[in-house]
Amino acid sequence: MTTPLLEKSQDLEVIHVQPEEAPSHPSRLFTWIAIFAMVVGAGSMLGGLAGFIYTYDQASDQNITTPDDAYFAEVPVRGPFSMWAQSDIITTHQLDRTDGLYYSEMDRQVPMLDENGEAVLDDAGEVVMVPNEARTSWLSATTLTTALGLGILAYALSFFAFVMGGLMLALGFGFLKLRDRAPLTT
Repeated sequence: MTTPLLEKSQDLEVIHVQPEEAPSHPSRLFTWIAIFAMVVGAGSMLGGLAGFIYTYDQASDQNITTPDDAYFAEVPVRGPFSMWAQSDIITTHQLDRTDGLYYSEMDRQVPMLDENGEAVLDDAGEVVMVPNEARTSWLSATTLTTALGLGILAYALSFFAFVMGGLMLALGFGFLKLRDRAPLTT
């Protein structure tokens, strides 16, 4: 609040404003905002750390090691980079097995072949069709690469939660520093 002082000066009215003293106690609003930001920040950091540890433990329980032709060769699959390398090499090997064709590009059924590589005919002289095993193998490859991709996403989300939690903690401390300067009293 301010107290105006009126003074007349040559047909003009001049108003001088004198500020009252700042409150002697910190603003409660800034205090509550600071506490809230610090609690949310600490919780976010703990959640990010827990997510990182959980993802690492789940990956290590699988005892997977990248093959020697992977980008990171013969490395235990634990973190996001080894997960990416394993996913990439699974896709590469699957494409090699299927002559560069993806699941959707392959026929659902293929002719049954005898030991000479000739199509087997049924009693009516029709070609016997069987499920395409190469196409079916894409289901396993896709499941594995999707699981590895989710692991990478879990690491990214954990890192994001941890960093944002740190920022919230810093914001809370910043509000504690600013609360003494704030003119709010309620």
